[in-house]
Amino acid sequence: MSHFEQFIQQVIIGLSNGMIIAVIALGYTMVYGIIELINFAHGDLFMLGTFLALTIVGVFGAPPAVAILLMLVLCPLFCAGLNWSIDRLAYKPLRNAPKLAPLVSAIGVSFILMNIGLFWGGLPMDVFAGGRAAAAPKDFPALIPNTNLLTDYLGLQTPVRFTWKEFMVWVVTIPLLVGLTLFVKHTKLGIAMRATAQNPVASRLMGIDVDRVIGATFLIGGALAGFAAVVYPLYNNTILFQLGFRSGMDAFTAAVLGGIGNLPGAMLGGLVIGLVRAVSDQYVATQWTNTIVFGILILILIFRPSGLLGARTRDKV
Repeated sequence: MSHFEQFIQQVIIGLSNGMIIAVIALGYTMVYGIIELINFAHGDLFMLGTFLALTIVGVFGAPPAVAILLMLVLCPLFCAGLNWSIDRLAYKPLRNAPKLAPLVSAIGVSFILMNIGLFWGGLPMDVFAGGRAAAAPKDFPALIPNTNLLTDYLGLQTPVRFTWKEFMVWVVTIPLLVGLTLFVKHTKLGIAMRATAQNPVASRLMGIDVDRVIGATFLIGGALAGFAAVVYPLYNNTILFQLGFRSGMDAFTAAVLGGIGNLPGAMLGGLVIGLVRAVSDQYVATQWTNTIVFGILILILIFRPSGLLGARTRDKV
């Protein structure tokens, strides 16, 4: 494989992982845009969704296509309901409290969800390959073939691989990203979200049910985490109860990099993080990847404190 082909391969991998990061990051940026809360539990919500996906495969034992369809329906519903419940129980009572109180509450919820994941990972299910120890990584069944579409279907003579897995990631995430953008810009609820993000008090005076808007935001953000919870293990084939911390940090960094509270910014930030990680892993060293990612974040924020797109739009959601 030539250097150019190596680079193209890393771009494909980086974009695929970046799209998954972007979907998770949207949950962070939507909640922050509405109530200015950094929901640190969002990454662990995504982690529980991956464990539900693995449980569905183990319990139903359905053919791959049916299993994937079940996961794409049940995991978003589960994560959306859980995210809404967390808001009602842990965040809503603290709406008018000092901002530090809901932030600490979010950290506490994150630890609770992480320990639920640790317990869930210890259940004696045969599908949990790679050891039954609760803290051990779990192998996710390879439901999608690793066939190279460039050679087997397009007939190209190239070592670059673009498989059904990458195709699945792009087919699921791109419509989600585009659909959410159109939803926020053109639907009644989306307009209410943008109005609430700009001025909650004025929105109440104009007759907008702000509590309903906040609840809908948590539902949508949770559903996005649920979709990512299906795509991630299908693509990477490994999950762990600490997955929420790593993926959550990447997604939060992407949201800040693009401009926290800005939907296009979260998408752009996710793609940048994915590309930087892939290129760094290939050309530098894996142990330096986090340093490079956060170094780039710091440099960008020094010159653009509002993020890459934060200064270009007033819409927070």
